[in-house]
Amino acid sequence: MNALEQLKQYTTVVADTGDFLSMRAYAPRDATTNPSLILKAVAKPDYRGLLEETVAAHRAEPVAALGDRLIVRFGCEILKIIPGRVSTEVDARLSFDVEGTLTKARRLIELYQAAGVPRERVLIKVAATWEGIRAAERLENDGIHCNLTLLFSFAQAVACADAGVTLISPFVGRIYDWYRRRDGVDYLPDEDPGVKSVRRIYEYFKKFGYPTEVMGASFRNVGQITALAGCDLLTISPELLAELQGSQATVRRRLDPTVAQTLPIERIRFDEKHFRFDMNDDPMASDKLAEGIRQFVTDARKLDGLVAQALAALAR
Repeated sequence: MNALEQLKQYTTVVADTGDFLSMRAYAPRDATTNPSLILKAVAKPDYRGLLEETVAAHRAEPVAALGDRLIVRFGCEILKIIPGRVSTEVDARLSFDVEGTLTKARRLIELYQAAGVPRERVLIKVAATWEGIRAAERLENDGIHCNLTLLFSFAQAVACADAGVTLISPFVGRIYDWYRRRDGVDYLPDEDPGVKSVRRIYEYFKKFGYPTEVMGASFRNVGQITALAGCDLLTISPELLAELQGSQATVRRRLDPTVAQTLPIERIRFDEKHFRFDMNDDPMASDKLAEGIRQFVTDARKLDGLVAQALAALAR
């Protein structure tokens, strides 16, 4: 078996892309998207038609509503290819707005259901701010499953699990980037701060029986991926999926729930004041969370611009 096939023995493989035509070759179970990935896909000729068709069909609606329809259209196309779930992100401009997040998430689910997609096949992605976690808790209580993203700290992970969210996405590569820039070190996988962060979260969740799934995300190289073989899920770009598929290197299980249950781990809780203090006390987590939100907001605005251009073209 190639390395991708071996990895699938231990971990659910997820495609991290809006370029759904590229994922067929790797047979992932699930897929994740975000504003940056959708923007990247829409810029390609293969997907320009989706934008134009969506705008033309709903031209009387405002740009924000058309943007929602576009990302759901991508999600629906992805779900024709994969057997599992697609993650669709709430606008990052709502990262500190509980009620706004609830409204947007419910609207996205309504659009999916109108397209014949049951809510069980959709994960609503929400930034793992305190407000995002509180919104996700309420959504889960309403039967809307959530993927908490832009997750860089143990405090974020524990708060998400205690809120009963379905899945979290700790960002391996962005943690690695921060420490590599600070320390000037090209970390080997087993010493990689991003890999170690996911291992700690995974072991804690399994030790205390949390049902919240752990999905490592944002990988920079294949070594980070194989160092986390056994994690519940791993979401991987098409480029790294291709590299895994072309490799005959041996992949062995590195994370094991039965081992985690034997570890001497202390239970911890985070209320709002302790959560905010812990985030403030962790410069990497606070830097990368703020940076990630800014980046997604920038790309969401660019996507709005493309929608507006398509709308204006119809009016000419």
